Amino acid sequence: MTNGSYLNRRDLLRATTLSLGALLLPRPGSAQSPINERLAGNLFPVHDPCLVKEGDTYHLFSTGQAADATGLLPWRTSKDLVNWELRGKVFDAIPKWAQEAVPGTVGMWAPDIIHINGEYRLYYSCSTFGSNRSVIGLIANRTLDSASPDFQWEDRGLVIESQRNDDFNAIDSNVLVDREGQHWLTLGSFWSGIKLFPIDARTGKPRPGEKRKYSLASRPVPDKAPAAIEAPFLIERNGYYYLFVSFDYCCRGASSSYYIVAGRSKSVTGPYVGRDGKSMLDGYGTQILRGDRRFRGPGHNAIFREGSNDYLVYHAYDAEHDGRPTLRIAPVDWSDGWPVVSS
Repeated sequence: MTNGSYLNRRDLLRATTLSLGALLLPRPGSAQSPINERLAGNLFPVHDPCLVKEGDTYHLFSTGQAADATGLLPWRTSKDLVNWELRGKVFDAIPKWAQEAVPGTVGMWAPDIIHINGEYRLYYSCSTFGSNRSVIGLIANRTLDSASPDFQWEDRGLVIESQRNDDFNAIDSNVLVDREGQHWLTLGSFWSGIKLFPIDARTGKPRPGEKRKYSLASRPVPDKAPAAIEAPFLIERNGYYYLFVSFDYCCRGASSSYYIVAGRSKSVTGPYVGRDGKSMLDGYGTQILRGDRRFRGPGHNAIFREGSNDYLVYHAYDAEHDGRPTLRIAPVDWSDGWPVVSS
């Protein structure tokens, strides 16, 4: 289930002035205590977070179920990236078109947000556990300031769907704008792995008749069962495209085995390889983050860039509090062209 403000051309559309609170945040290599040790406020339940900044306010969206107190696509805000407040939810109910497409769906999963063409585009997924009859939808808003007269969410409907006879699962979407200005949507959870689709910059959806689909990563298994890989997130940095994914299993509380790996490629369509040169299509990748004694199963990350600083935004399960899914944010350092993260 997936993702933010991202390390690609969309960042050129973000505000570049740091707030005072952001200036006080730890930077890679600093002696100040890590963000994760200072996070406060409304930090749970948070699954599959994505993050963007408008003006002096950070906005965080995450997965939500209809029965949750936090609602469908919970919305949190912060002025300093440390102290978080629950603002409400994006949807009051699952759209009728999504309920009809995926009978039995009760939640909206894995949001991803981008600011483009003067609006914020928030992608989301609807599915049921263990099924690849899934849809990715799009909702848009000209501003995230709820006090503005321009504030109004508009549901744009279906973006991409998967049927039971498809080899992929249309959840966990993430949008990237490449160096040439082409827009791409990556997605995938289990089945044959992570896929990439070209989309139209004007609509945020595939063009009519567009059939191209690229495979980026998978985890082949001998018995042909769905492989435990999901939550793709693409960024561009210094001539490379980096693909982050989550391996193994989320959603099992303190027993979750999720962890984050990454690979890179000179081309957005791949092939993506780990530091050792082995292909992500063969189930490889460079490990970025595993759980510790308290925070288990870190995964479903986004990358948020502010100025020259990058942050890994993800969830993990707090073993000291009944395995509740909790927001985590960690600075990303870059060593020899590879991301390095300490939880």
